[in-house]
Amino acid sequence: MIPGRPEVDVAVIGAGIVGLATAAAFARKRRSVLVVERHDAIARETTSRSSEVLHAGLYYPPGSSKARFCVAGRERIEERCARLGIPARRTGKLVVATDPAEVEVLERLRRIGTENGASGLEIIGAEAVASLEPSVRAVAALFSPATGIVDAHALSLSFLAEAEGAGALLALRSEVRGIEKIAGGYRLRVRDADGTVSSVVCAAVVNAAGLGSDRIAALAGLDVDACGYRLHPCKGDYFALAPGAPVRISRLVYPVPAEAGLGIHATLDLGGRIRFGPDARYVETASYEVDATRREAFAAAIRRYLPDLRDDWLSPDYAGIRPKLAGPGEGFRDFVVAEESARGLAGFVNLVGIESPGLTASAAIAEHVASLVASV
Repeated sequence: MIPGRPEVDVAVIGAGIVGLATAAAFARKRRSVLVVERHDAIARETTSRSSEVLHAGLYYPPGSSKARFCVAGRERIEERCARLGIPARRTGKLVVATDPAEVEVLERLRRIGTENGASGLEIIGAEAVASLEPSVRAVAALFSPATGIVDAHALSLSFLAEAEGAGALLALRSEVRGIEKIAGGYRLRVRDADGTVSSVVCAAVVNAAGLGSDRIAALAGLDVDACGYRLHPCKGDYFALAPGAPVRISRLVYPVPAEAGLGIHATLDLGGRIRFGPDARYVETASYEVDATRREAFAAAIRRYLPDLRDDWLSPDYAGIRPKLAGPGEGFRDFVVAEESARGLAGFVNLVGIESPGLTASAAIAEHVASLVASV
């Protein structure tokens, strides 16, 4: 190799759903791609520890990246799942008001969702809610027919297969330890599982490192605080409903949104199992152990819309951590999807704060990122 000449066109840091979708998008454009992942398998963090929901676009300010990428991404993913046989289903969703004062929140969500392009939104009364979901108690609900669920791991594998089929390479158990801007691109220092450090030269870099995306931005020389890229990890636990419990739902059921998330909601997986979560707690260190002592608080929150639920019908399931840009008490923060030429890093794209609806938005984000560095 001639010193400084790129070995690959694009290095994608992170093999979650967004990183893999981005790798596939570049591979479709016949770019050589290397995906660098510090874990021993793909989609090990946010992707695999989510509710696996395909969102319709109800919650995000019109014109925001979250709104635009959510609606466009859901359409692309639904088409992809149908074409490739990836397990997915439109379940529909009810956002429920359990108090008359919450009905105005439903009206606001309907207006926002409609402006964002979510289809078929309708506010229904208590009798209609009971007819659709007899176990649910609510004074009214916003019905979203376009919301659904997907097998997130199968979707991730489909992007990996597409990328690798076009020549992309995946390096697992490989952690980026340094990023140097050089003439014509970047030199990455990468440490493997044995502790050996090697380097790779690439023309462009996509930082899709999820919970580590602020660290990667800092390695590239950015002041993450000055840029507003500092993450505030927010943990959420999930509890599963006992298989024999006499509670049934056929759609997703959400309360009105909470401060740091969408509230403890009821979701289905593709096998019909019901689970509840996540709650939201900002944390300093990553731990995926479910706090079993939170069961009573979970049950109390769920009983607002599933009044027959008993505490002992819940068992700890799994936990996830969201890479939030908004800290405690802060307002809405949008996705960071930024090509950093203005900061002296041409061809370096930061994807920071890709929390919900990141899974839904992944395909649309990927196509946009590929267009940002189209000259590579």
